[in-house]
Amino acid sequence: MRTVVHLLRHGEVHNPAGILYGRLPDYHLSELGVKMAETVAEALAGRDVTHLVSSPMERAQETSQPLARRFALPVAIDEQLIEGENYFEGERFGVGDGALRHVRSWWLLRNPFRPSWGEPYRQVAARMTAALHAAREAAAGYEAVCVSHQLPIWTLRRQLQGRRLWHDPRRRQCALASLTSFHFHGDALTRIEYAEPAAHLVARSPGAGTAKGA
Repeated sequence: MRTVVHLLRHGEVHNPAGILYGRLPDYHLSELGVKMAETVAEALAGRDVTHLVSSPMERAQETSQPLARRFALPVAIDEQLIEGENYFEGERFGVGDGALRHVRSWWLLRNPFRPSWGEPYRQVAARMTAALHAAREAAAGYEAVCVSHQLPIWTLRRQLQGRRLWHDPRRRQCALASLTSFHFHGDALTRIEYAEPAAHLVARSPGAGTAKGA
């Protein structure tokens, strides 16, 4: 039995203030983000998608809507797909213009291997692995789409590839509206594929790939 679970990162978020929004509520897709979501749904048209699940965050649920219409599926919510917790939520995060200017913030950066500024990578990997296999079981023999966020998707991929979990965030291969697809034969993972069906939209909008909060 062959099953594919696609981990879809949400589309661009409307965030003109450049806030690290993380798990904060009321951050929605921008106009471009909606187009990204529609483009992904078009790219997956004709696939045997039988299960659709989303992170509880608004931006993820909004990204799932074109897929729900395309495949006439309800959108299940899985809390395990949520963005990683980050103690800098609600602040601008950058050298010279945000949280890093404050000495009180430096203690949170003491251990990048855990990391000390938020949810431990191992915890993220564990919950994402559980979400992945739940979707695999729900779509057994077909395909599933799980809408999540950059850090959780990238951490899951590194976990299943046997790579160390700590990493440089600038080197993540998980663009807005990208698909990281996990292929299974039975319950055994056979390969991982990556695609960016909305890449041409990002290229038209400088800065679209730098949304805060992932």
